[in-house]
Amino acid sequence: MKLVIAIIQPHKLEEVKEELYRQEINLITVTEVLGHGRQKGITEVYRGHKEAGNLLRKIRLEIAVNDNFVEPTIKAITKGAKTGETGDGKIFVLALEQCIRIRTEERGSVAIG
Repeated sequence: MKLVIAIIQPHKLEEVKEELYRQEINLITVTEVLGHGRQKGITEVYRGHKEAGNLLRKIRLEIAVNDNFVEPTIKAITKGAKTGETGDGKIFVLALEQCIRIRTEERGSVAIG
């Protein structure tokens, strides 16, 4: 089991979701976050609002998957989020020690779905 965390541009969320759904990856958590990477100090315009370069709006996706879904998840996120420009984001893959479905108390890969 792995936890895939991706930081992407807000305007790419719908495209990433579509790609994930095509790979039959339906269980995601989405959070609006602030941060910066290499583009620090650059001011950008997002939806007509000028953003300070030190903290830019981003979307954080968290997706728990069984091992056989790791590569399809990475490919879907990359395909949906990639523009080829600085600031496209990052993907992190972490080992997931345990997953428990609260309703049934199932554990492990069965609980992920």
